[in-house]
Amino acid sequence: MTAPVIPRPERTPGTLRAACTVVAPGLLAAYDQAKDQALAEAVEHGSLKPIHACLSHWATLLEIERHPATAREYHRAEYLARIAATADEAREHLRTAGSLCRAAAEAVRAE
Repeated sequence: MTAPVIPRPERTPGTLRAACTVVAPGLLAAYDQAKDQALAEAVEHGSLKPIHACLSHWATLLEIERHPATAREYHRAEYLARIAATADEAREHLRTAGSLCRAAAEAVRAE
C-alpha cells in the first residue's frame, strides 16, 4: 500500500465521518445514510451488531481511501467490472477489488 493521506481513524462514528470528509468526501452522504440505518436497526433489534458491522465496513472502505494508489486501483477494478464485455472479465476485475478490500479489512482488524 502507498503512504496514507491520514492516520487510520478510530472505529467511532464521529472519527470515521471526519476521515470520510478528508479522503472520500463524495461518500459522505452514503456514510451518513448507512450510519443512520445501522442505528435504526440497532434500536429495532435491540442489538449493537448493526452498528459494529457498519463501523467495520466503513473502516475498511476508508482504509482503502486513505491510500491514494490503492483507492485508484480499487475504483478502477470496480469500474472495469461494471463495463466488462464478458462475465469472466467482470469476475477478474471483481477479484481484484475483493482482494484489495480483504487486505484493507485485515489491516483494520490487525490494529
